Amino acid sequence: MKIAIDQPGSHIAHGDPMIFEKDGQMPKSIRCYDYVNQPYDQVCEALRLKSNAVFHAATKSAEARGGAVAAGLHVKFAGFEITKDVEILIKTYTEVESKSGKKMTIGFEWKAAETSGLFPSMIAQLDIYPITKSETQLDFHGHYEPPLGIMGKAIDAVLGHRIAEASVHQFVSEVATYLRNNAQVRQGDCPA
Repeated sequence: MKIAIDQPGSHIAHGDPMIFEKDGQMPKSIRCYDYVNQPYDQVCEALRLKSNAVFHAATKSAEARGGAVAAGLHVKFAGFEITKDVEILIKTYTEVESKSGKKMTIGFEWKAAETSGLFPSMIAQLDIYPITKSETQLDFHGHYEPPLGIMGKAIDAVLGHRIAEASVHQFVSEVATYLRNNAQVRQGDCPA
């Protein structure tokens, strides 16, 4: 997995909606969520200190695949397993506390590690907030633009959007599963 951090001037800063327009068209939206049966502070600490390691471990990439440089998004769809390596660029980390409670937001983008022009890139944010003292919600909001112009839009309408949704759901589920089992990590305990 290739991860970088670019906080200043990001278009995802401070949890703002990620709306962009290309050629007068709005991007496709995907939203999903999952729960982690760990306290909010522990989940945030794991993500704040080592989000790249959490994404690595959750997507079973890098070390598990012998040193590859990208996270592997995968989904089972219509009896087939579809896998594509992606590069993840972490754009922002934002934490706020208000009358309604605490919330941490990680803004990020991903694109295909190879032949990126043939696959959609995703602009997303992962909101993390407490549900109870011992349960935390992960809430993914993402937008993507199908590649390949009109042909890509047609493919997306027939099949692509369902594959993108399934990939995002799998990603969020894997991150949540990893955090359920490892959110109590302290600094230095998470794999690099």
